[in-house]
Amino acid sequence: MNDTLPQADRLDADAPDPGKLLLVVEDDAAFARALARSFERRGYEVRTSQSVDGVEAALDGASPGYAVVDLKLAGGSGLECVKMLHARDAAMKIVVLTGFASIATAVEAIKLGACHYLAKPANTDDIEAAFARADGDSSIAVAARPTSLKTLEWETIHETLVDTDFNISETARRLGLHRRTLARKLEKKPLP
Repeated sequence: MNDTLPQADRLDADAPDPGKLLLVVEDDAAFARALARSFERRGYEVRTSQSVDGVEAALDGASPGYAVVDLKLAGGSGLECVKMLHARDAAMKIVVLTGFASIATAVEAIKLGACHYLAKPANTDDIEAAFARADGDSSIAVAARPTSLKTLEWETIHETLVDTDFNISETARRLGLHRRTLARKLEKKPLP
């Protein structure tokens, strides 16, 4: 009995699983390359885009099963990208990565179609685990942990920044702060 596969079957066995097509939308080119290489070693076919505008070209008619989207992209919002990808394919598992996590953006990302939201630094293991936990876990214990005033202040500032599309002057006006006061607060905890 011959245990060798025909040539065509061997080539197909080496090809990436079509169900493991991943889109990475990240404006940090070095991080995007590292993430892409790591996922490729795990058998994913990876396509990348540095902006929301470049997503269509990166997909080129393909329909990925997975996407990793940075929340803050140069010239746009990752939330716009999540909305667009979810509208394109509601079954796509989308994980949002961010260097400045907030409750407001986490809620919006999930409402727009993301299956998970991870704070940076996150690695390939974290992201793959997030894809696997897309349905949620109702057994998570609800802990009575009071939120500090500083955390509440930062979340309010960040939520207002998102609402104003990161316009500092308008954010300061809505919060009733002087623009320089807001700028000083942002210097202490800068946006990535």
